[in-house]
Amino acid sequence: MKHLQFAVCALLAAAAFLSAGESPSLNPALPTLFIAGDSTAARNSGAPVQGWGEPFAGFFNLSKINIANRAVGGRSSRTFITAGHWDQMLAEVKTGDFVLIQFGHNDGGAINEEPPESKLPLRARGTLPGLGEESQTIDNVVTKKAEVVHTFGWYLRKMIADTRAKGAIPILLSLTPRNLWRDGKIERGSGSYREWIRDLALSAGIEFIDATRIGADRYQALGQEKAAEYFGGDPVHSNTAGAELNAASVVAGLKGIRRGPQFGAFLSEKGQAIEAGFPDELNPPAPESTQKSPSMP
Repeated sequence: MKHLQFAVCALLAAAAFLSAGESPSLNPALPTLFIAGDSTAARNSGAPVQGWGEPFAGFFNLSKINIANRAVGGRSSRTFITAGHWDQMLAEVKTGDFVLIQFGHNDGGAINEEPPESKLPLRARGTLPGLGEESQTIDNVVTKKAEVVHTFGWYLRKMIADTRAKGAIPILLSLTPRNLWRDGKIERGSGSYREWIRDLALSAGIEFIDATRIGADRYQALGQEKAAEYFGGDPVHSNTAGAELNAASVVAGLKGIRRGPQFGAFLSEKGQAIEAGFPDELNPPAPESTQKSPSMP
């Protein structure tokens, strides 16, 4: 029953995004900060689900930088590419822009179909686990076409390479925290995605924003009962308050970048007030971060 509720919530989030209207035109004279992600970042209805990309612009001075939220509900790294959303966004990217890349919540789903007992709709959006070069050829039950499915790392490496080819700067983000607790401590990893994303960023020589750790620290300080008020009815999707908290966590991560691009000059007064969240080598993950639960769609 819980899985069905999660599926319904994800579908509603996707529908809300599609009906939200077009984004404002980008000022070509300014750099643009793009967001590529799923419903945890997407522009949703706000009742009860809202992604962090919606309040994110409020932390920036929009006379100095464009904020372009191109996240789409229900997408994995694979289906963001195969459905054409990546190429559509990439066509807007120019030299000097930035691309925030955050996927994983949906990558642990079925490669081609859900098991019959799950009662979930066919989605065929999962990726092969890990960062390797393995692949699997399928006849996609949704698109009715042959498809070669790759690993999670393969799709992210493609996004990184494509972004660099446009003269823009890719930045990888770990996932938004889920409202799952054990022994009074909030989860600090969705399966192995946090570690995979961090390792990929290190190997690619790009910046990594640990949105999982920064956000989990904030929820942990609130406590389990209070933290539940920041979610939209399931453990994955935030409401408007949670979207604001997650957006602030991403801004904190951007401010914590030491050797890469600096965003201080682009921030609004609200953004300047956010305390920097430093990367793991300066602020190691809490011990409970090693406790993982299975990935959830």
